[in-house]
Amino acid sequence: MELRQLRYFVRIVELGSMGRAAIDLDVVQSALSQQISRLEGELCTRLLQRTAKGAVPTEAGLAFFREAQLALRHADQAARAAQQARLTGTVSVGLSPTTASVLGVPLMRAMHERYPDVRLHMVGSLSGHLSNMLNARQLDLAVLFDTQPARRWSVLPLLEERLFLIRSTRHRAPDQAPLPRQVSLAALEAEPLILPTGPHGLRSRLDTAFAQARVAPCMAMEIDSLELLMDAVDMGLGSTIQPWAAVGRYSDAAQRFELAEIEDGPAFRPAALCSLSDDELSPAALAARVVLADCVRELVQSGQWIGAALVAPAGPPLH
Repeated sequence: MELRQLRYFVRIVELGSMGRAAIDLDVVQSALSQQISRLEGELCTRLLQRTAKGAVPTEAGLAFFREAQLALRHADQAARAAQQARLTGTVSVGLSPTTASVLGVPLMRAMHERYPDVRLHMVGSLSGHLSNMLNARQLDLAVLFDTQPARRWSVLPLLEERLFLIRSTRHRAPDQAPLPRQVSLAALEAEPLILPTGPHGLRSRLDTAFAQARVAPCMAMEIDSLELLMDAVDMGLGSTIQPWAAVGRYSDAAQRFELAEIEDGPAFRPAALCSLSDDELSPAALAARVVLADCVRELVQSGQWIGAALVAPAGPPLH
């Protein structure tokens, strides 16, 4: 027995007609009749008597009508109680600087709108540091690029970000040609690069790719602050390899930087939503995990997260 069937039956009795009830409920009359027949079959009794003037409840139908009305009122009261209950608590979320530049503000706004009584603790740091904090139970959730250190984590694949060579347009040498749409790792051997240091997830991935391509990159600087790194690129001190999100905080990014998609090696960077195991998460943290995934999906599908593609999980979160 379903609440939908109870609502259908009650409305038919109230209006005295299957046709009028179908119009009122915005349901095809044949579907409405089918649901009532299923209800009567489940109860093994006739509830409605169809007449030329409409539908009249039988004696059993009249008794069922009164109880159905009461059940629907209780169901509506339960729904209102759930909707009016305000989730409280604290949840800590870790984002890398590149991810935070795209996801940070939408996540904070969505949490404030959906769960205004939940206190959100945001941590911005490199992926390796966030991984250590998650293992130390200092974070509830984190968007990470390397899930290998997972210890009883719940891991939900989120997206893959394309990687780009990013260069300043304002400090291009007079004899330097604009970047092509795509560029190979081999073509970057003489490119002065500004990258994070080794423990950073992206740098580790790039080092492996350069080694496989037998390319010795020309390192100009190593900077572990995304803001300082992009300032150095903006000043023309070198180029960098990052996802588009690295320039997402610049409203005039198209004028400041030129981007070329990496066509080989680590052409993308996978990102996953990692959290403590479900039995260790508070209701606030479980809610925040859903909101974060929703924000990512909306940003990618709306085209606001350039170069990113959603990854559909093959099943439930990995443990």
